[in-house]
Amino acid sequence: MYFKAIKTLWIIFGVGLLGLMFWVGAVSGNWFGIFGGMPDLKELENPKNQLASELWSADGTLLGKYYRENRKPVSFDELSEPLINALYATEDIRFYDHSGIDMKGTFAILWHLVQFRKRGSSTITQQLAKNLFRTRGEESKGWIYEIFPLKVLTVKTKEWVLAVRLERSYTKREIAAMYLTTVDFGRNSFGIHVAAKRYFGTTPDKLDIAQSAILVGMLKAPTYYNPSIPRFYDNALRRRNTVLNQMVKYRKLDQTTADSIKQTEIVLNMQEENHNTGIATYFRTAVRNELMDWCKSQGYDLFGDGLRIYTTLDSRMQRHAEAAVTEHMTWIQKQFFKSWKGRAPWRDKYWKELKGFLASRAKRTDRYRSLKKEFNGDSTKIAEVMHTPIKMTVFDWNSPNHEKDTILSPVDSVKYYKHFMHMGLMALDPFTGQIKAWVGGINHKYFQFDNVIQARQPGSTFKPIIYLGAIVEHGFSPCDYVYDSPVTFVRDNGVVWKPKNSGGYYSYQQMTLRRGLAKSVNTVAAYLMKKIKPINAVKYAHRLGITTPLDTIPALCLGVSNVSIKDLSGVYATFVNKGKWNEPHFIHQIKDKNGKLIYEKHPKSRQPISEEHAYLMLHLLQGPTTLSGGTALGLWRYKFRKKIGKNAIGGKTGTTNNNSDGWFMGVTKNLIVGVRGGGEEPSIRFRSTYYGQGARMAMPAYGLFMDKMLADPELAKYFEEGDFPKPTAPLSVELNCSKYQRAQQLLDDSTMHILPMTPAPMLDW
Repeated sequence: MYFKAIKTLWIIFGVGLLGLMFWVGAVSGNWFGIFGGMPDLKELENPKNQLASELWSADGTLLGKYYRENRKPVSFDELSEPLINALYATEDIRFYDHSGIDMKGTFAILWHLVQFRKRGSSTITQQLAKNLFRTRGEESKGWIYEIFPLKVLTVKTKEWVLAVRLERSYTKREIAAMYLTTVDFGRNSFGIHVAAKRYFGTTPDKLDIAQSAILVGMLKAPTYYNPSIPRFYDNALRRRNTVLNQMVKYRKLDQTTADSIKQTEIVLNMQEENHNTGIATYFRTAVRNELMDWCKSQGYDLFGDGLRIYTTLDSRMQRHAEAAVTEHMTWIQKQFFKSWKGRAPWRDKYWKELKGFLASRAKRTDRYRSLKKEFNGDSTKIAEVMHTPIKMTVFDWNSPNHEKDTILSPVDSVKYYKHFMHMGLMALDPFTGQIKAWVGGINHKYFQFDNVIQARQPGSTFKPIIYLGAIVEHGFSPCDYVYDSPVTFVRDNGVVWKPKNSGGYYSYQQMTLRRGLAKSVNTVAAYLMKKIKPINAVKYAHRLGITTPLDTIPALCLGVSNVSIKDLSGVYATFVNKGKWNEPHFIHQIKDKNGKLIYEKHPKSRQPISEEHAYLMLHLLQGPTTLSGGTALGLWRYKFRKKIGKNAIGGKTGTTNNNSDGWFMGVTKNLIVGVRGGGEEPSIRFRSTYYGQGARMAMPAYGLFMDKMLADPELAKYFEEGDFPKPTAPLSVELNCSKYQRAQQLLDDSTMHILPMTPAPMLDW
């Protein structure tokens, strides 16, 4: 009888063992496709994981990330000892004693089930298998998952098999590090590297005992035990203490230290990471937009492949640029509010309020579109909601973090935001085409359109292109004299255009081209346009890097066609770079997650003008900053201006029709800076040129930026003293105008006749 029982037990054991082997083989091989897929050996050796791509500045600062799951890989050597101890004590104390499956823990779960206690039995390796290969995801399912008991058994079997395979492919240290890279810590923080920074502002190797206990405790339920969520703070506190008890239990921590920590509150140092925080927010969006097509064509996933993107941006310069824009725009906004107090700033060219402006703009909002869909286009219901006040947080210059809580209706919020002035600023290395600073607007969270790449009328900052055409095509010199007198253009249809100067009058005096540009006299630019013809002006603009469409009309000489700060900065850089144009760019290199170089930028380059012509343009651009009446003489109030000397800076202001846009282009020996300020739409503008002109709207931001850079010893190279370098060959023209008295006859007799006039734009002063 005894031997018969033994035999029976052996038979049962053998059948069970064979059944288990059969089951494992069936699940592993996905027999008949009923169990769902399993990763192959190649996937085990190179497990896929959603890794955030990182954006780096030229000076080694992490600017931001692109991700679905914010995650960064970590090695075992980057983990602090308290963190490892807390992990092992809480999640898998026999981690080094098993080969993926902890049999003692597995069978112990039966005892806990009998006592109706829930207990996890998965090892760290099994949890890693689940995280890496999504064993419970849709892609792993077969039709057997419809049968609940078999579903659970199938999932656990897959995790057991994968755990054993992982143990064969990786060391224990590698598995622990991979596990801490894959786990979720809540608030879109995946992996210990991101979590350490998010919750404590530190790195994994610096996590102390208390911090480690909190983070390991969150692994059980990253939301329920999240200390940053007020209603779950007490849960996080209890869970931290549980982890400390586990560490004491397994001799990873002494009782005295544990009791001491339990008496303390949880101290967080939250470091939020999203696309609206940190520096260079608009720049990060611009890079993302450029990379999307490249990644698609090259087979990369920007949001999951862990790319490292190295840019040309200088983080130090970027911070100074953002600070300068904030400082200046705070002042500008105050003036704008005063200017339009109690009145709507959206006006037509005759300064009459635009009827229906708010209603039309409200219909462009996401709120309106969602309501239209929700109410099936019922205008009465939509209007009711759009005019009902609700709680909201809005942008405000005078509040902490530039945000305030208020109550507004959706329509009133549109009205509120349309009262804001905006600004873009870009700094460019003229010798390489590398973009060093990029401020696309005043606040990326609330205003996402980018003023660096948004094309707007440049006003008189476009005039140097016209002057260049006259120098190249007709041999003009900066010392040639012209008259400030009316210039008339007659179209084929008989329409007459006669541009006025900003003050509305003509001096009828002679002046050199250099003084004409210095004072931004419209008649001088118009005369030169009449000489070179609009079609040639367009040709030179495109040759110098303008990419936007330009109208082939005489008024182009006053900057009536839209261009971007980015393009126009490239034009001015050509003058500093001895006539050589380099494509403005912001991506230098891209490497994959393993550090392999997969892309390197080779910017376009060409020589559109000669070295001498480029130098003549620099000489002209020094006029606004040095000559009496120059529109950029206000720069003398800034420290940097005195530092670099009289002849090492050029600049040009620009003011567009009805003060819609104020521009300034700053030129020094090592840097080009373009600035544009104005309303979100051309119809939103200052009431007078006093504030709307480029000299007050844009130029102060440039001066503040340069002064902040001057105070930074690491950026001293941008403030070399001395004149702009002269061409290697002797100049063919004389630049000392006192020795050069050749006067140009500005107009032929026919242009002096009084002709019927049509309203003409007053585009600059």
